[in-house]
Amino acid sequence: MDVEKFKDDVYVITDRLAINLKKDDVPKLNYVRQRLIDLYQQNLVKINHSVLELICAANLISNGCVVDVEKQLTDSLVCDVYAKKGDQISIIEIETGFTPPEHALDTIDYYMSRIVSKIARYSKYCAKFSLATPVIGMLPINKIFLNSSLRPENEIKKIKSLCDRFYKNPPIAYDDIVNAKLNSVYLINIDKNFAKEIDPLTYHELTMSILGKSEIDL
Repeated sequence: MDVEKFKDDVYVITDRLAINLKKDDVPKLNYVRQRLIDLYQQNLVKINHSVLELICAANLISNGCVVDVEKQLTDSLVCDVYAKKGDQISIIEIETGFTPPEHALDTIDYYMSRIVSKIARYSKYCAKFSLATPVIGMLPINKIFLNSSLRPENEIKKIKSLCDRFYKNPPIAYDDIVNAKLNSVYLINIDKNFAKEIDPLTYHELTMSILGKSEIDL
């Protein structure tokens, strides 16, 4: 563990991000930076993920939010970025596309189920739930999350069956899939130090145009 290198990196990124913040908002970002340093010293975060969290945090802070990271929601659930603006709570979960070696032969199914699990598990704890990913990645977002009123039972059962292959303790509840919401997707440009928020439908159409509808069942 190289604490000094971690500190150097997060100081560099926060200095870059602070340029686009109001003076009074810079301490809010510095708080997030210190939280990540403390967590790194406990071996709870990595630098790559921390940089992504800082970029998302800066975006939320610029929109008037107070931000925390690695926020405990339940005994077993911790969210990446947690923001409050007045009474409204927003949560961002960051996905980089990593899949563990044991899923080398079912990578797509595993990753799809993980995206479903995040939307289902986290969105009930906030008014606004978003996924975030570096611009070099692509999130396999199932189309049923694009419209809360059009979720056919057969599609929900299909997604539930997929999740049950990978999540058994605890499983993803049927009702959590029914009620889950995805409000936006953040595309993170790490080199340029910013995150662009877009609506899920636009993101889904973009990914489908790249992948082709016959390539993957979303």
